Amino acid sequence: MERVGTVPGGLWGGLRETAEMIKIQHTVFALPFALISLVTATGEGWPSPHVWLWVLVAMVSARTAAMTFNRIVDAGIDAANPRTAQRALPAGRLSRRFAWGVTTASSVLFVVAAGQLNGLCLLLAPVALGVLLGYSYTKRFTSLAHLWLGFALGISPVGAWLAAAGRFDPPPLVLGAAVMLWVAGFDVIYSLQDEQFDREHGLRSLPARMGARNALAAARLLHVGSLLGFAVFASLAGGGPWRWLAVVLAAGLLLVQHRMVRPGDLSRVDAAFFSANGLLAVAMGVLFLFAKIASGP
Repeated sequence: MERVGTVPGGLWGGLRETAEMIKIQHTVFALPFALISLVTATGEGWPSPHVWLWVLVAMVSARTAAMTFNRIVDAGIDAANPRTAQRALPAGRLSRRFAWGVTTASSVLFVVAAGQLNGLCLLLAPVALGVLLGYSYTKRFTSLAHLWLGFALGISPVGAWLAAAGRFDPPPLVLGAAVMLWVAGFDVIYSLQDEQFDREHGLRSLPARMGARNALAAARLLHVGSLLGFAVFASLAGGGPWRWLAVVLAAGLLLVQHRMVRPGDLSRVDAAFFSANGLLAVAMGVLFLFAKIASGP
C-alpha cells in the first residue's frame, strides 16, 4: 500500500509540505493581475462580495490543481535532478495518491467556482484547466514551454474580467498578453539553473537550446514586450499617475532583475525570480487599486 508520507508534525507538517509542494507563495505572481482586471472591468463601481469571493477561490484552486499535477508529472525528473530531488513527492514525504487527491479536489472546486460566477466562466472552465494542466508536458516537446506557462498565468486577468463583465473586451486580452510575456521571461531566467540537466535529459528549454547568453537576451526581449503591454493596458484602463507609476516601477524592477543574473553567475536567480517579480506583481496591484480608489465618486 502506498504511504501518504512520513512528515514530522502530523497534520500541520502535512499542511506545510502541501503548501511547499504547490509553492503557495508563488500565487503572488498571478493573483494581483486578476484583481487589477477585476476592478477595472467594473468601471466606476466595485465587484460584489460574491464575485470577489469566487474569483479568489477560482484563482487559488486552479493554481493548486496545476502545480500539484505538475509535481506528479515531473516526479521522476525531479528525483533525478539534484536541485529538486528533495521535493516532497520524489523524497517520499507525500504520496502520489495524496497528490492526485489534491489535484482532483482542486479541479472540481475550480469548476464549482466558475459556475458560481456566470455561464461563460463555467463553459470555459474545462478549457482553462486543459491549458493549466497541459503545461506540465510541454518541456518534453518544445523549448517554447516558457510561453505556455506564461499563457497559463496570462489567462487569469482574462478570467477575472469575464467574471465581472461576462464578456470579452480588448483590455484584459492586452493585460493577459503582457502577463504571458512577463512570466515567460522570468521563467527563462529561472530555467538557467537547469540548462545542463535539461540538455542531458532531453528536456526542452531556451537555455538548453540556445545557451545562457542567448536565453537571457530572449528574456530581455520578452520583458520589453511585457512592458509595452502593461503600458497599453494602463492607457486603456484610464491612465492617471498611479497606473503610470505602476508601469514605471515594473520597468525598474525588470531592469534590476536582469542586472542580478549573468551567464556565469546564477547565485541570485532565486532573488531575481521571487523577490523582484513578486514585488512587481504586488506593487502593480496596489497602485492600480489606488488608481481605482482615486477615480471613485
